[in-house]
Amino acid sequence: MAKRRSKGRNINGILLLDKPSGLTSNAALQIVKRLFNANKAGHTGSLDPLASGLLPICFGEATKASGFLLDADKHYQVRCKLGEKTATGDAEGEVIESRPVPALDAAALESAFVGFRGEIEQIPPMYSAVKHQGQRLYKLARQGVEVEREPRQIVIHELSLLSLDLPYFDIDVHCTKGTYVRTLAEDIGEMLGCGAHVTVLRRLGVGPYNETGMIGLDALTALAEEGGFPAIDAHIFPIESALTQWPDVRLSPDAAFYLRQGQPVIVPHAPTSGWVRLYAGDRQFLGMGEILDDGRVAPKRLMVGG
Repeated sequence: MAKRRSKGRNINGILLLDKPSGLTSNAALQIVKRLFNANKAGHTGSLDPLASGLLPICFGEATKASGFLLDADKHYQVRCKLGEKTATGDAEGEVIESRPVPALDAAALESAFVGFRGEIEQIPPMYSAVKHQGQRLYKLARQGVEVEREPRQIVIHELSLLSLDLPYFDIDVHCTKGTYVRTLAEDIGEMLGCGAHVTVLRRLGVGPYNETGMIGLDALTALAEEGGFPAIDAHIFPIESALTQWPDVRLSPDAAFYLRQGQPVIVPHAPTSGWVRLYAGDRQFLGMGEILDDGRVAPKRLMVGG
C-alpha cells in the first residue's frame, strides 16, 4: 500500500494567539492551521466563545508539550455583573434569577474575596466539558438535565479588585488549572447576597507565557497576505519556551545517542528528581525527561528531529 502523503507543512513551535470573543477555540485553531498550512496543530485548553485572549497553538512536535501547558497556571482579567444569575454563569446564558444589588463598596468586595484566595473547593458548572457517565455535562445541561458533581480542589494564587462600578466589578485572577472563572464569579455573587455572572473574560497568561508576543487573527491574516509564510512563521516560539520552569540537562554525544534509543542514561550533576529539559550539547533541544529513583535520566517526551 502506498504511503499516504502528509498534508501541509511540517512546522514545529508555538503561536500565542489572541483569540477574539465570539469564536470557539476549535474554530480559531482551524483558521490558524489553514493560514500556516500546517500539517499538525492543536490548542492547549479551550477558551469559552465569550472569552478572548491567550490561546497557545502548538504545531507539529510542540503538541507533545501541550499537556504541560494544559496543567499550567492561568491568568485572567474578568468583568462580572452583580444582581443576575444566568444558566451558563456568563452573558451567553439566559438570566434565571435577579436580585437587588446592595450598596457595596471596594472594602465589601475585598472582604468577600478573602474566602476565595488560596486552596478552595469548586463544583464544576453544568455548562462544562467535564464528563458524567461518559457524557459531557454541557450536553446534559442543554437537555435540561442537572446531575450531582464532585467538588474539585483548585488554588487561587491571586484575586484582586481592579475596579468597581455597580452593578459591575473587574477582577484580576491567577489560578491553577481546572479553575472555572464563571463559577468563581457566581460564588462571589452568592457571598455578596445578590448573585453574579461573567460578562467579559480575557486570558492574559498560560504557564510561562503572557500577553507579550500575542497576535490576533486579523493581524495574522494581514501578515500572511503581505509577507507569506516567512512573515507569520516569525511569530512562532520554539518548543522549549513552553517548558522553562524545569531545569535543563546537557548531554554528551554518547549519552544523547543512547537516550534517543529510549535508554535512561547517567548524567553527572543532574537534578535528583522531577522533570528536566534535555539538550544535546549546548543548543539542540531533544525533549523532556524524568529523573528515575536510581538517579538516571529517562526520556519521556522526545521531539522528532531532536
